[in-house]
Amino acid sequence: MPNSEQKKKTNAFLAMHTDPGTVLLPNVWDAASARIIEDAGFPAIATTSAGIAFANGFPDGQKISASQMLAAVARIALAVSVPVTADVEAGYGETPELAADTARQVIEAGAAGMNFEDATGDASRPLTELSLQLERIKAIREVARKSDVALVLNARTDVYLLQVGEASKRYDEAVRRLAAFRDAGADCVFVPGIRDIETIRRVVRDLKCPVNILAVPGSPSVQELAELGVKRISLGSGPMRAAMGMLRTIAEELKTAGTYDQMASAPSHAAMNQLMTAKSKPETEN
Repeated sequence: MPNSEQKKKTNAFLAMHTDPGTVLLPNVWDAASARIIEDAGFPAIATTSAGIAFANGFPDGQKISASQMLAAVARIALAVSVPVTADVEAGYGETPELAADTARQVIEAGAAGMNFEDATGDASRPLTELSLQLERIKAIREVARKSDVALVLNARTDVYLLQVGEASKRYDEAVRRLAAFRDAGADCVFVPGIRDIETIRRVVRDLKCPVNILAVPGSPSVQELAELGVKRISLGSGPMRAAMGMLRTIAEELKTAGTYDQMASAPSHAAMNQLMTAKSKPETEN
């Protein structure tokens, strides 16, 4: 059962979605990256399912097992004192019962929120049928209610990310699905794959609820997104892939020039030791 500290975190994270300001979530993939982001002063942390999968030797798209994903989430939640929201892809099962079980494991892992998407991984039917997705969202909400935890549900549609259907019809379909997710109990809705200002403005205006935008190179700035009314900005697997890009650069420098200059910006060994020593201690039941 969740303890009082976890309940405080979930309530605090939920309040971030209603209080003034924009929630900035640089996504993390392990305890060390989580501590770096917490130490940078961010009041909440999001995991990246793709980043965790890559770090554990799997491709993205629910190829990693639920147990491995939730174990990584638990390690991250234990390593920091701020709320953590867990990206659990499409819930690791198609039925409402399996979605509910995943939500239960998210809470047991110590997380304050969860991302839940509608992608199926099947090219012939890329998105979960809407009525089933709504049943799954309601099942997640019921688990949170019974657990007495304000689990912050960020419900995602991949209409744009997967380029589902005709381009001219994507906006209406995305808004239809997101509005239904909102009405079924989602606290925030997420539409990755859009970057142009006018589409983002329309989404925020038409949904009238907290909206999450995935920021990538070429996206509007934080200030621009905030002015459009975007409530939540996340980076997905971008930070993890950027870290891997730096590792590749270091390897190329070592192999070709035989020098080590690319490591100059790395935190010192002592700094990392201190960062990990200062991690939060295991919480106890109150």
